[in-house]
Amino acid sequence: MISLYAPGSGILHRMPAGTKMLLLAVGALGLSLWHAGAAGGVAVVCAVASLFPISGLPLRMLSRALWQLRWLVLVLGGALWLFSGAEVAIANTARVVSLLLLAELITRTTRTGDMLAVLRRMLRPLRRFGVDPDAVGLALTLTIAMIPVVAGLADQVRDAQRARGVRLGPLAALPLLVLTLRQADEVGEAMVARGVVESLPPAR
Repeated sequence: MISLYAPGSGILHRMPAGTKMLLLAVGALGLSLWHAGAAGGVAVVCAVASLFPISGLPLRMLSRALWQLRWLVLVLGGALWLFSGAEVAIANTARVVSLLLLAELITRTTRTGDMLAVLRRMLRPLRRFGVDPDAVGLALTLTIAMIPVVAGLADQVRDAQRARGVRLGPLAALPLLVLTLRQADEVGEAMVARGVVESLPPAR
């Protein structure tokens, strides 16, 4: 999500994040309940795909999104074709592709911070049940922010293996786990030092 946002001034870029997330939820519900045939499914995919240029996004983003879905289309479509026939395979695969393209469209036109702000507002009524919206938002923010950090640590481990001429295979997860836990400790200590959180739980 943190790398998908594409700055722009299209209609979806100007639309509030809450409205877009609501439309995505409605679209997902509609796609789940609407049992269209193969032709209808293909038409829905084309309609969703047309929203990319309408929203001011370049066609290369659409083509990249479709390319990333190729294995899902092949595996899901192939399995459905084998067990349920061509009509069901095309209709249901098109439904899944449409939903994923809608999600891609939302993340391309919405900042992650805006989505998290909407989520915090949605969680405020749950304060009476002991849910802290700010804590949930902070946890999600840190989770998203740590994704590229962990990816960078994985690259470090991979480069170190290549430099030493060794291939640990599945055992490479061990140094990555150690580095990730060390990074988490450093982030926690920094948050305590800045007063973001009061204290860290004791290590077990």
